[in-house]
Amino acid sequence: MNQALLDKIESQFKKKQVSPFNVGDSVRVHTKVVEGDKERIQIFAGIVIGRRGHGLNESFTVRRISYGEGVERVFPIHSPRVDKVEVDRHGSVRRAKLTYLRNRIGKGATLVKEKESVRPVKAAK
Repeated sequence: MNQALLDKIESQFKKKQVSPFNVGDSVRVHTKVVEGDKERIQIFAGIVIGRRGHGLNESFTVRRISYGEGVERVFPIHSPRVDKVEVDRHGSVRRAKLTYLRNRIGKGATLVKEKESVRPVKAAK
């Protein structure tokens, strides 16, 4: 099939506003959960350990430690179930995938160096 035609069809299902985040960021993912006839928002907070795919198939993996056990969850970026993604903290990492965090225990499993913000330099008088 023609790629232009595929892109046109996929563009109908893509989200207009996608919050920018990268691997290593601490995020809070707001997901819609349906229980019976009620719908509520559930928050999954953790560190983004990887992103994959492109276009409509793009997804990201979030890892957190829950009751001493590591929990990973994969979220499609353009899913209607994902309400929004809030970035708590930007991380500074040198890798595209942070799978090495799976081998770490305790605080080391959640420790990613925080990205240093650029502050303006004061002019000398």
